[in-house]
Amino acid sequence: MSTYSWRVWLAVAAIGLLISALLGGVIHSWWLRRAARQRRRMPKRWPLSPRAVANSEERKVWRWLAGAFYDHSIMIKMPVTRFTLPRTKDHGLHWYELLSSVYCTFTVVGVDGRVIGCVDVPNPRRIAKRNQILKETLLHQCGIAYLIVESVRLPSLQDIRSEFLGEMASMAREHDRDEAAIKAASNSLRASLMHQRLTRASDRAPLSADSGHSRSRDSSGHSALGSQFPASWTENSFIMPLDSRKAELR
Repeated sequence: MSTYSWRVWLAVAAIGLLISALLGGVIHSWWLRRAARQRRRMPKRWPLSPRAVANSEERKVWRWLAGAFYDHSIMIKMPVTRFTLPRTKDHGLHWYELLSSVYCTFTVVGVDGRVIGCVDVPNPRRIAKRNQILKETLLHQCGIAYLIVESVRLPSLQDIRSEFLGEMASMAREHDRDEAAIKAASNSLRASLMHQRLTRASDRAPLSADSGHSRSRDSSGHSALGSQFPASWTENSFIMPLDSRKAELR
């Protein structure tokens, strides 16, 4: 084979390889786009099943918290990025990526929508020390209380309310609750007494009405109280006196 033929063959081979590489790139790019569309496509039947948002240990603490903070809302597994905000926007994305996976088991929220405290319920593997320190420092600097609570060692209701609300606020809320309970009991008692009075008045009404119609005039013109017994009893000897008989007894 001559040198010229060899060079032509090499050029054709190089062009073929280049075309093959371009065609392979196009095919690969098309396959990637198709796979991406398949992932974005809504399935006709989702491969998912419902599950509870809290395990048995968490549910025990959840019910206890609902009783302790009857005047607040208890949110479950809310990320800290939902109720915190960077002071500057310069590194906001950095802090979001760092904290977006950090959440507390329960978050106690006031009627104004502000968080007053967070509670974590440890799982069997316990809470990682690094994660615990992060939450403690972050929430403390934001003025938000933080506690780790187990269902077998629950603090007293007064202690946790004082920790989250402060001593004076907790006492004031307890006082308001007692006053509301006393007022409700007073209203209930007043309604019960009124119902009893109305019932007694309705029971006496027929007698007074009958007594008004039972008065009649005797032969001398004086008012006389008529009999309140049924008419069928007037012939009864128990009611009529013996001297009213027309004939003597024999």
